[in-house]
Amino acid sequence: MVLKASPEAQAVLLDLQALDTKLSQLKHRAKGLPQHAAIEKLAAERATLRILALEQTGARDDVLTELGRIESDVSLVTARIKRDNQRAQQSSSAKDAQAFEHELASLAKRQNDLEEIELTVMEKLEEREQVLAVTTGKIDAIQRQIDAIAAERDADLGVLQTEIAAAEADRATIAATVPPDLLALYDRQRLRYGVGASHLRFGVSSASGVKLLENEMAEIRAAAPDAVIMCATSEGILVRTKESGL
Repeated sequence: MVLKASPEAQAVLLDLQALDTKLSQLKHRAKGLPQHAAIEKLAAERATLRILALEQTGARDDVLTELGRIESDVSLVTARIKRDNQRAQQSSSAKDAQAFEHELASLAKRQNDLEEIELTVMEKLEEREQVLAVTTGKIDAIQRQIDAIAAERDADLGVLQTEIAAAEADRATIAATVPPDLLALYDRQRLRYGVGASHLRFGVSSASGVKLLENEMAEIRAAAPDAVIMCATSEGILVRTKESGL
């Protein structure tokens, strides 16, 4: 059964198609804002740096662990020196005093060696922390860039979203005036083929830019004004007006 709708109702589809085209363009612009790509690129750089920072944090923590062991050894040696000094002072045996003297000398050398190692490890720790600080600084700088670009993106999106909301409101108003069966056909064709309605202007389908053949024009001239005709090239509803050249 051929769908029928008044020429006036069919003509409204051109306004609807214009709004749908506008909405498609606005949404494409929103999706294609240059800030999206810039943020994505910076986010990838940030992710790489975060991995590096994790590795550097692990290397720094290893040095901290090493330093903790050395500090513990130093504390043990210091405590032993203090204990042996106290015992040497309390001893009255010359033999014990000599033994303490040798042990204290050995402990002093051990303490000196450990303190030198401790200084070396502390220098290493400082180097690791400086390297990590540089990487962290780069991450923070990139984050500031992302935040600034995101603010620009959000501002641009806000403008586009306002336009989209206005166009969608206009579309809803116009769609409400279209007969349900005609609107359903329009929406189905638009979702399937990208075009719901095509204006026939001077024998040319506006959606495809193709000029219709004379036999096709003859068939259209013979069709009733309220007959809904499909465009063979765009698959949209072919809307006839005074400009159609019929």
